[in-house]
Amino acid sequence: MRLTLRPVPPKSQASAPERDREEASEAVASRPRGILANLALHLHPRAVPEKTLRFDLTFGLGGMALVLVLLLVGSGVLLLFAYEPSAERAYDSITALGGEVPFGQFVRNLHRWSGNLAVVIVVLHLLRVVFTGAYHGPRRANWVIGLVLLGLVLASNFTGYLLPWDQVAYWAVTICTSMLDYVPVAGRLLQELLRGGADVGPRTLSIFYVLHIVFLPVLLLVLLAPHFWLVRKALGVVIPRRPDEAPSPRAPLVPTSPHLTRREGAVALILVAALLVFALLVNAPLEARANPGLSPNPAKAPWYFMGLQELLVHFHPVFAVLVIPLIVAVLLVRLPDRLAGAASEGVWFVSAIGRRMGRTAALLGASITVGAVLADEYLLDTARWLSSLPPLLTTGLLPFVVFAGIAWGLTRVLARRHGGGHEENVQAAFIGLLAAFLVLTVIGIAFRGAGMALAWPWDVGRAAAAVGR
Repeated sequence: MRLTLRPVPPKSQASAPERDREEASEAVASRPRGILANLALHLHPRAVPEKTLRFDLTFGLGGMALVLVLLLVGSGVLLLFAYEPSAERAYDSITALGGEVPFGQFVRNLHRWSGNLAVVIVVLHLLRVVFTGAYHGPRRANWVIGLVLLGLVLASNFTGYLLPWDQVAYWAVTICTSMLDYVPVAGRLLQELLRGGADVGPRTLSIFYVLHIVFLPVLLLVLLAPHFWLVRKALGVVIPRRPDEAPSPRAPLVPTSPHLTRREGAVALILVAALLVFALLVNAPLEARANPGLSPNPAKAPWYFMGLQELLVHFHPVFAVLVIPLIVAVLLVRLPDRLAGAASEGVWFVSAIGRRMGRTAALLGASITVGAVLADEYLLDTARWLSSLPPLLTTGLLPFVVFAGIAWGLTRVLARRHGGGHEENVQAAFIGLLAAFLVLTVIGIAFRGAGMALAWPWDVGRAAAAVGR
C-alpha cells in the first residue's frame, strides 16, 4: 500500500478577531497618508506632463510660497498668545518674547524672516511666470489673481511691520501713510482711515492688528483656492520647450503622486529646515520703543517699499506715489492682453533674440538709473532752473516724459539691432524697468544717509547703529 503525503496548510497565527484588529490598525495608520495624498491631488491634476517636473522650470517657487504662508499662519497664531495689541504694552510684549516666553524669540524670528522671504519668493514666482510666457489664454485670470496675491503679501508684511511698536516701525509707517496725502481727492481720507486719525497712534496699531491677523490672512487664503484650482484646470504649469521647438498640444503624462508630490515635499523640507536654522542664528531686529516726538534721520520705509520712497526723492509726489505706480499696475494687468496669441509659451525669455535683448535691457536700465540718480543729486536742479513753472511740471511731468521717451527709444533701438518682434520688445522694456526699480531699491536701502543724501553703505550703517542706541 502506497502512502501519499499531502502538505498541510499552515495554521493561522492569529484568530479572526485579532486579524480584524490588525487590519483596522493598518487602515488607521494609512489614513494620514491617504489624507495627504488626497490633498496633494486636489491641489494638482491627477497627472502632469513629465517635462514640467524639471526643477529649473519653476524652481519650486509656487510651492515655497504656499509653505511660507502656512508657516506664517502657524507662527502668527503662536505669537498671539503673548502679544498685546496696545500702544502701552505692545513693545513690552515683544521684548518679553526674548527672555520670558519659552522659544518666544525663535517663533518671532521665524515669523519675521518667513514674511520677508515670502515677498522675495512671490516676486520671483511672478517673474518666472512672465519670463516663461505662462499668462496666455486660460491662464490670464490666474495672472490677475497672482498680482492681487502679491499685493496681499506686501500688505500683510506692512501691517505686521508696525506691531512691535518700535522706533523704526513707527516712523516707517508714518512715512508710508504720509505718501497717501499726495493722492488727489481721496488721499487725505484714505490716510485717516488707515491711521484711525490724523497721526499714527494707538488706533493705528489696532487697525493694523485687525488687518494683519484677520482681514488680510482670510483674503489670502480665500484667493489661494482659485489660484491653485486654475493651475489644476490648466493641467499644471506650462510645458517647457526650446526656442526652436514647436509647441506640442500633447505631452507624456505621469501620475502626480508620487512623481510631483515627492519633489514638492523635498523642496518644502529643505525650505523649512533652512528657515529654522536661520531663525535660530539671526534675531529679528527690534529698536527702541516708538517715540512720536523723535524722528530718526533718515526715516525710511520698509525695504520692499524703498523703491517708491526713492522715487519721491527724484519725482513730484503725485507722480512718485500715484501716476507711476498706477501706470505700472495697469500695464501688469494688461500684459496678457498685449501679448495675446503669442506662441512663446514655455520658452524662457521668448526666444534666443529675447534673451540677448533682455540682458542688454537690464544693463542699460541699471546703468541709466545710476547715472540719473547721480546727476539729479549733484548736477541737475530743474526746480531752481525752471522756478517760474509749477513743481508738478518741473519735477513731475517733465522728467517723467523724458525718461519714458528714453525707455521707448532704447526699446526701438534694441529691436532694430537684434531684430526682435513685438513680444521681445515688450519683454525688453519690462526687464529694463525692472532693473531700474531694483537699482532704486538698493540705493534707497544702502546708499541713503542723513537727510536722504547719498552716502556709502558703511556710513549709513554707522548712522543706523547710532539711532538704535
